[in-house]
Amino acid sequence: MAAHKIAMSSHIVAMQAAVARTHAALAPLRQRLAARDSAVVSSQVAITEIPAPTGEESLRGDWIAARFADAGFRNVRRDAAGNVIARHTGTIPDETVVVCAHLDTVFPGDTALRVRRDGRRYVAPGIVDNGRGLAGMLALAEELARTRLATARGIEFVATTGEEGAGNLSGAKQLFTGRPDRVCAVIAIDGAGDERIVHRALGSRRYRVTYRGPGGHSWAAFGVPNAVHAAAIAGAALAAIRVPREPRTTLSVGRIGGGIAINAIPDEGWLEVDLRSVSPFALERIEAEMRVAVAVAAEEENARRAAGTPALTTQIVAIGDRPCGEVDAESMLVRTAVAATQLVAREPELATASTDANVPIALGIPAIAIGAGGHGGDAHSRSEWFENVEGALGIGRALTIVVHAAGLAA
Repeated sequence: MAAHKIAMSSHIVAMQAAVARTHAALAPLRQRLAARDSAVVSSQVAITEIPAPTGEESLRGDWIAARFADAGFRNVRRDAAGNVIARHTGTIPDETVVVCAHLDTVFPGDTALRVRRDGRRYVAPGIVDNGRGLAGMLALAEELARTRLATARGIEFVATTGEEGAGNLSGAKQLFTGRPDRVCAVIAIDGAGDERIVHRALGSRRYRVTYRGPGGHSWAAFGVPNAVHAAAIAGAALAAIRVPREPRTTLSVGRIGGGIAINAIPDEGWLEVDLRSVSPFALERIEAEMRVAVAVAAEEENARRAAGTPALTTQIVAIGDRPCGEVDAESMLVRTAVAATQLVAREPELATASTDANVPIALGIPAIAIGAGGHGGDAHSRSEWFENVEGALGIGRALTIVVHAAGLAA
């Protein structure tokens, strides 16, 4: 055991030294990125003011595509999901590092997106999530294209669709399905910050449960089964399910409803359920318990109905599925991110989250998610804010991680 620890320590020291060499070699590029700091923030503001609700990302995608082309990328393209893709060619054929940032926001298309200043802060819906991530990815792409930095592996810069909410990671799922090349690493750039390294993918499964029956007048038809009663019974049963603390797992009934009037027995009752965990096995177990609770609620309400009245029917429809998994904290990619974080004098923070990185992690591809520098807060609200505190450091950290994963060409 002691020999193993010594060998592991020696391996980590050697890896840290290699990352430090890459970081040093990139000093001129980091200096140029720092000199362009205000321009990067200007891009962030411009991106934020383009509406991009999930499923309606095309305008923002057009803007990113034009910037890729202006930087000198040839054959900028869109795939079937609407992802915008530009490729920095490497010297090794068919080996790729993917750098992605999501285009979509949680805000409806009619949301006022004008960025305003409040002291040092920029305030607007989506200014951090993911205006900052997109601006950071774009800055990296532009710098590598304009300096023509030679890397061993190709680097694919991708503005993805469908990352938020009901988007169900549709862009990332398309991006990593049936590729002819080998994806060696994925770095998702999401939001602000320069310390977090997301290497544990928080998975989720979401369901809409619907009970249907004959319905009728609350007095004249009393005795037919009540679909809302069944939904309420199911909600109470789901709240009573014991979920494990380790691996951390959650279950929540997010919405419940049904019926057309206070004096009518509802012919439909429904609820929406959100399950989350870092463990696919925990998700499987809790889903199984959920299905039992849903069925028992229907049986309980049907057992009370008057003789000869039709029984309730039950339907469970999956409305979201985000895969989960974990990249070993001792893996090359995570250790690279840790070393790069320390090289910009920040304390690495290993974390769990749901990002585009979920998809490659579930496929066994090394993947992490990081921020693009600066500070931010109030995400997913209209008061979302960004403060450009040493923002260039976070982009410089990302540059080191990306280029070390791709390898400098000999």
